[in-house]
Amino acid sequence: MLAVESPQRSALQIVPARPAAPETLHLAGRLVWDEDVTVRIFSPFAGRVVSVAADAGQRVAAGDVLATLAAPDFGQAQADARRAATDLAMAERTLVRQRDLLAHGVVAQKDVEAAEADLARARAEQQRAAGRLALYGDDSVSVNQEFRLRTPLRGFVVERGITPGQEVRPDQMLANDPQLFRPLFVVTDPSVLWMVVDLPEQDVGSLAVGTALRIHTRAWPDRVFPGRIVLIGSAVDPTTRTVRVRATVPNPWNLLKAEMLADVAAAGVREPAIGVPADAVVLAGETHVVFVEEGPGRYRRTVVQVGAEQHGIVAIRHGLSGGERVVASGSLLVERLFQLARGS
Repeated sequence: MLAVESPQRSALQIVPARPAAPETLHLAGRLVWDEDVTVRIFSPFAGRVVSVAADAGQRVAAGDVLATLAAPDFGQAQADARRAATDLAMAERTLVRQRDLLAHGVVAQKDVEAAEADLARARAEQQRAAGRLALYGDDSVSVNQEFRLRTPLRGFVVERGITPGQEVRPDQMLANDPQLFRPLFVVTDPSVLWMVVDLPEQDVGSLAVGTALRIHTRAWPDRVFPGRIVLIGSAVDPTTRTVRVRATVPNPWNLLKAEMLADVAAAGVREPAIGVPADAVVLAGETHVVFVEEGPGRYRRTVVQVGAEQHGIVAIRHGLSGGERVVASGSLLVERLFQLARGS
């Protein structure tokens, strides 16, 4: 309470709370490869690199050979397939011969049945061995121990971590050493990237799937890249108190690169908030308060939840109604008088 004639009251500026402009969130983001069209390629066999057929920046089609390895384990798989094919052919000839002998009364029916069982086992083994080779993209009949490392997806080779003569192992993907864990190749389609944003917990309600983003990078300060949110995480990180948000960013001219940092602006989806001058909001400990005029020289201290500040106007999400008059200039003075009065 301040007397009407108090010189302190004359130093206060009272303004009405008005609807704020649509709230825009400014966040930090990081560009990464689109994992839906990205593959990190390791070798399923141990061996030595004989030749490298693809380099970073090269366009490749699905099934293209990236490198050739001399792999004894793959040679064993080729030998198993050849042996299974030979055993199948032998089992087929044996069955024909046994049936012919049965027709002439030389062998018993059980001998034919045994030959039929042998043929079924040989066919199953041949299919297994051939299927294993086909799984690795090989249909050759020779045993040359040459394993051709292929890409399962089309796109561009964006990373190459292999050189001729290098020894590779199939278990290197499980190593903790970053040099060992590095893929032999990374293939992706960079025409669309993902933007990863850590959204503060209190702003989760401000965004939704489908929200449009405006993205600025240091590499292209005069350009704005569009994006759109496709996923909002289901859990809050207990350490950072943020929620992981993912957006897609078209990149038709390949101007954006993976691991670029970016400033992200997003228009909030909440109902328009009430706006007051930034000077009207006082930080008292961990809460924000404003002083609402109830009459001449009478002010009510009100705890509010604040949003983003734009052009000197702070959005008030809760605690204040439109049309209420608040102390703008001089709010710190009123807070000080309030604390003194409460202390007395």
